[in-house]
Amino acid sequence: MMRKRIVIKVGTSNLSNGEVIQEKEMCKIVETIVHLQDRFDVILVSSGAVASGYTQIDLDKSILAHKQALASIGQPLLLETYRKLFSKYGVLVAQILLAGHDFDSRKATQNVQDTIDVLLSNKIVPIINENDAIATTELVFGDNDRLSAHIAYYLGAELLVILSDIDGYFDKDPHQCADAKLIAHISSIPQEKLQATYDPHGHFATGGIVTKLIAADFLIQRGRAMFLCNGDKLDHLESFLLQRIKKSGTLFGEFDG
Repeated sequence: MMRKRIVIKVGTSNLSNGEVIQEKEMCKIVETIVHLQDRFDVILVSSGAVASGYTQIDLDKSILAHKQALASIGQPLLLETYRKLFSKYGVLVAQILLAGHDFDSRKATQNVQDTIDVLLSNKIVPIINENDAIATTELVFGDNDRLSAHIAYYLGAELLVILSDIDGYFDKDPHQCADAKLIAHISSIPQEKLQATYDPHGHFATGGIVTKLIAADFLIQRGRAMFLCNGDKLDHLESFLLQRIKKSGTLFGEFDG
């Protein structure tokens, strides 16, 4: 039986306290991925390069060239931390840097697919990040949400998991409204929700709920699914994927596990 493929997208808010990358949080994510490898082939899309670079040099992140420089400094640091943490479980990792336009070319897409197939067949975890040093549009707007949706679709994943700093999608902003209610399942997204103003939350985050809805809509329209959940409640993610017990999170589209 062919193993199902999933993509897990980790945001900067899951890795950073607003100033520095927290290795303890990365440890939890790595442990979860190792557990999920018992059933799934896992591709990791990780933000955090800019925040990693900022631990080494204090540059003004509001200047795009500075942000790109921070990303180029921080990317090898971020990958080395992942490599060290995964090695404790005997798991190898590989780095792939992509930008949205890489999927505009059929040949480039096929090359990425072939590489990913080889890595996953050898139980190696591909760690993908935006090529932030040159991908200016994605660096400013995407924070890997939309890129991760393209990765999930073009690389044959049935589910994209986006780890966030909230429990899922709510009927109103849970940071502002105490009576906000979690919506457990969404099968379609109204167009006006996809055109709302970006509302980033967190010191380094550049994506917001809108980019997550755009990513979910992209996948729903193509028969795939997305699960939005809290990166601080990884046990809930494991329960959903390994035991089909849903304690929190929002499922966009349909996923039978």
